[in-house]
Amino acid sequence: MNMPFYVAPEQVMKDRADYARKGIARGRSLVAFQFDGGIAICAENTSSTLRKISEIYDRIAFAGVGKYNEFDQLRIAGVRHADMKGYAFSREDVDARSLANQYAQSLGQIFTHEMKPMEVEILVAEVGFAEDGSQDQLFHILYDGTVMDEDSAVVLGGETDVISERLGTFKKIPTLKDGLTRVVAALAGPDRELFAASLEVGVLQRSEPRRAFRRLDDEAVASILGS
Repeated sequence: MNMPFYVAPEQVMKDRADYARKGIARGRSLVAFQFDGGIAICAENTSSTLRKISEIYDRIAFAGVGKYNEFDQLRIAGVRHADMKGYAFSREDVDARSLANQYAQSLGQIFTHEMKPMEVEILVAEVGFAEDGSQDQLFHILYDGTVMDEDSAVVLGGETDVISERLGTFKKIPTLKDGLTRVVAALAGPDRELFAASLEVGVLQRSEPRRAFRRLDDEAVASILGS
């Protein structure tokens, strides 16, 4: 009788985590940050059709890094979940916290029970009405379902540690121009320069009463960056 092949559970989890991290690291990074008028998300993305940043609901945005087809599946599932909850209950019942928990459960289930984990990191951001940004929420969800409640700014994918070190911390909430200029410099690094055509930028505007998400075109981004 042949003995069944055995691998320690700890080794299986480690191998899956390494696989997911390597896949995510091959992609380009994105940064989300609070500014004085809401929340901005900036990603390095040369494609004009494949979007990393999207609207989920009235004041909620989604962003993903890693394998596009995988995080786009999550985006679509999030839109459906939010629409159904808003229809069945009320629009005020749809919030980033519950959506992040749903994503965490799905990713955790896939990571634990499926052969291949999802090679994604995602962000769920919600802009509040408080002018000091105290009601804003940034939830960073990893490939294994881990949820992190971030403050001020967060970096996803790619060379996360290097970009985070370049970006540093914001001592006070910046303007959109100051924050975006600093984020683009952190994404680019010292050896290259990023222009508007290579960037995808979306903002959640605090002043909007309902539909807060707005995508900035190349002309608007170039104007903000002063290039």
